[in-house]
Amino acid sequence: MEGDTLYSIGDLARRTGLTVKTIRFYSDRGIVPPIGRSPAGYRLYGIDAVARLDLVRTLRDLGLDLPTIRKVVDREVSLPEVAAAHAEALAVQIRTLRLRRAVLTAVARRGSTPEEMELMHKLAKLSEDERRRLIGDFLDTAFGGPDADAAFAGIRRSMTPELPDNPEPEQVEAWVELAELSQDPDFRASVRRMAEHHAAERAQGDTTLLRRDSAAMVRDHAGPALAAGVDPASPQADPVVAAVTAQYAHVFGRPDDLGLRRRLLTRLESANDPRREQYLRLLAVINGWPAPESLAPVFDWFIQALRARIPG
Repeated sequence: MEGDTLYSIGDLARRTGLTVKTIRFYSDRGIVPPIGRSPAGYRLYGIDAVARLDLVRTLRDLGLDLPTIRKVVDREVSLPEVAAAHAEALAVQIRTLRLRRAVLTAVARRGSTPEEMELMHKLAKLSEDERRRLIGDFLDTAFGGPDADAAFAGIRRSMTPELPDNPEPEQVEAWVELAELSQDPDFRASVRRMAEHHAAERAQGDTTLLRRDSAAMVRDHAGPALAAGVDPASPQADPVVAAVTAQYAHVFGRPDDLGLRRRLLTRLESANDPRREQYLRLLAVINGWPAPESLAPVFDWFIQALRARIPG
């Protein structure tokens, strides 16, 4: 019977397609041990050696190390357990390789210096927890810590980047740029001022109307004037400014006077920081969201119009 047949290393090599040197290597490490010796002292193997060698070759092709393979063939650990652990390890390696590819692609696209590449790689390979801590620190500075006004919870969520496990090069590049921007002390202070203005509006205004904040008011009224080519310093801009300030005054229950207009101007100048729009644009790239609408042209127009109507 074939099960009683003994095979030399050469026989196994012909049956499996492995080299004699490879089989001897596995045999020396106890993965495919011989069951006897020929009269001349050559190693002999049973038919199960063929199955073992086929399994070893498959596991090696999948990247398993020899100590683990030996445990599998000796049934010290189950193959499903090993496969699950190895699949998880491969997933981490694949993600790392994709991040490296994305960083290199971004470096090539941007023409980065070695120093910029080093920073990009450092930021790109942060773990998910590390990324959350980095952005969390920025958002805490802007909106307060965990005990901050609950009204800011939604804003925090809307400003949190979520880099996917398999990011595209442009997502990695956007993440790196956003991470750098979030660490800028001047930008942090700017976002903090915007948050303070928002909190003040909530505290003093009609919360049922504040859903349509000052940015929306300006967009709705000044947008058509900008599109029509109205000069912000011309008399044609008067009704646009009056409509916005009247609505703003109504929300806060205050007279539409010089003080209110100065307050609105301060609010809009703070919100018109181009770095804010850049943050939101990068955030959309990272999270796979539609590109946000740019309000900068409308803000610029209305800020000029409002300034022209504030003495001094």
